[in-house]
Amino acid sequence: MINSYSIIPDPSRRPVTVASVPTGHAYVAHLDAVGGSESVIRLPDPVPPGAEGTSRWWPPRWLDPEWLVAHIDQFDVLHVHFGFDAMAVADLEDIVRILGTAGKPLVLTVHDLHNPHFVDNSTHLAHLDVLVPAAAEVITLTDGAAQEIAARWDRRAVVLPHPHVVPLDQIGAKRASSSTFVVGVHLKSLRANLDPFAVLDSVVDTTLGFPDARVRIDIDEGTEGTAGTWTELERYRAMPGVDVRIHPRFDDEQLWQYLREIDVSILPYRFGTHSGWLEACYDVGTAVIAPDCGYFADQRPCRTFDFGDGRFDPTSLASAIRASYSDRARQPTASRDAREHERNALASAHHEIYARALARVAVTAGSQP
Repeated sequence: MINSYSIIPDPSRRPVTVASVPTGHAYVAHLDAVGGSESVIRLPDPVPPGAEGTSRWWPPRWLDPEWLVAHIDQFDVLHVHFGFDAMAVADLEDIVRILGTAGKPLVLTVHDLHNPHFVDNSTHLAHLDVLVPAAAEVITLTDGAAQEIAARWDRRAVVLPHPHVVPLDQIGAKRASSSTFVVGVHLKSLRANLDPFAVLDSVVDTTLGFPDARVRIDIDEGTEGTAGTWTELERYRAMPGVDVRIHPRFDDEQLWQYLREIDVSILPYRFGTHSGWLEACYDVGTAVIAPDCGYFADQRPCRTFDFGDGRFDPTSLASAIRASYSDRARQPTASRDAREHERNALASAHHEIYARALARVAVTAGSQP
């Protein structure tokens, strides 16, 4: 666990240059110590020609076999987080071979055991069947996920918590007082694992049973026109006490503000593993009611309800909403000091993992004839 790692900088440790896949992600950015890191140098994401100055997603170039071969001398460790969804399994096998030939270790953080963007998880598991056995070091975010990794691949994963998502200077800020209890369900862009319309009637019926409560339903603009969605939204819009909002996708600051405006965020995920949204709620003091699939309850304190692939128990959701209403003054919330300490510990832990991966590769290379 993270407490087994020193958080005292060791000036004798040489810096490690890491090619992260990706680097430009809040999770990865918050793996560096507060104030920056001298022990780990993370290379910026290589931008394909013609994509300069754009914010669109592109396939990571570090996972392009030709690009990797041409730039293999630029880093010490390749650390994969996300971005391999659309890759052919054979290309990932090429990446593993190239790294092995060059003596460059692969470090893998398993964020998802079931990719939240795809109902059919077979391709994702095929990718992990390549990456997990090949990685010099495997990291994941919860004990439950580590146990599943051990059962499937016979690999020990180091369990390190998800770092803060909201900027440190906003963590621990006092929330505005309100006499209204607001339960929020954000439909986002209705990605594959979201099934909000299965739970909304239960959410509305239970929440509006309180005299000082309302339900807020948000959805990203452009998504409301999908089959049946507009009709459902109009039905809820007509209900007293239900606030339906259609708007462009929130930027980060708008998202933090939204989370402060609701007391509870309900996550209607049919499948999944971990959640950055859950971490953001913890950072700003918003309660979460998460499904009992995946390892959300292992990740941060939250209530759960019986919800998963083909199953839903409305009674369990109603109970969780009532308990959240009763305990709203005692919601577990991150403190800035704790998040800062955790981040520094994560930075130290990752440097030790990279150093161990490099040592393991060096031993393997030295044992070869």
